[in-house]
This record gives sequence, C-alpha cells and structure tokens, in this order.
Amino acid sequence: MLQYLKELSDFGLFILIWMVQLIIYPSFTYMQKPDLISWHPRYTNAISIVVMPLMLVQLIATSYLTYSIFNWVLLIQCILIIALWASTFFQAVPLHNQIASGIRIKDAAENLVQVNWKRTIMWTVIVILNFIDRFTT
Repeated sequence: MLQYLKELSDFGLFILIWMVQLIIYPSFTYMQKPDLISWHPRYTNAISIVVMPLMLVQLIATSYLTYSIFNWVLLIQCILIIALWASTFFQAVPLHNQIASGIRIKDAAENLVQVNWKRTIMWTVIVILNFIDRFTT
C-alpha cells in the first residue's frame, strides 16, 4: 500500500512539474509587472496546497521504504528527493520571494524557469526509476 502511495505521489509530482515547467513558469515571463505581482501570491498559495502534501507523502514514504526494504533504486530516489527539497527551498522559494517583493521580477521569472529544469529532471528520473524497479524485480 505504501509503495503505491509513493508511486502515486511520484507520478503526481512528475505531471505537475512538467506543467509548471512548460506552461506556468514561462507564462510569468510574459506577464506585466503589476499583473504578476497581483497574481503571484494567489498562485503560490494555491499551488502549495497541491504540492506540499504530495512532497511530504513522497518524502515520508520513500524514506520509510528505503529504511525498511532497502534497495538501490529507493536509495537513489531518496537522495534525489532530498536534493529536490534543497533545490525547492534554497533556489525556487527565494526566486518566488523576489517576484513577490517586486524586485527584478523579469529576471527572477526567467531564473525560475532555468532553476526548475533541475527539479523537472530529478522528478522525471524518480518516475523512470519506478518503472525500472517495477519491471526488473
């Protein structure tokens, strides 16, 4: 059951990150400053309601499974998830804060797209590893 919950959160975050990377973050670069400053707090509050539970489930489930039924795929996924949390809170969140403050928002929006590629790749690798693990065991 926990394995399915983990894979569901992995896949949900995979879909979400690609939508954010290809649609949402690039749209920030096209918005006028007053519009982005007005929209951004609503966006961050709404997306947090979706993202944070998924990230918490992913972290807890993967950590527990790595500890209880260790295998190399789970260990790699656990390391990637820790890197994702670090990237989220040390790179993406400061850029969102910069947008919210109204300081150099065009640069912050463009940097958000660039920084987010790392996160997009990591969540993609996590999902690919799920398939590898499922079909090789």
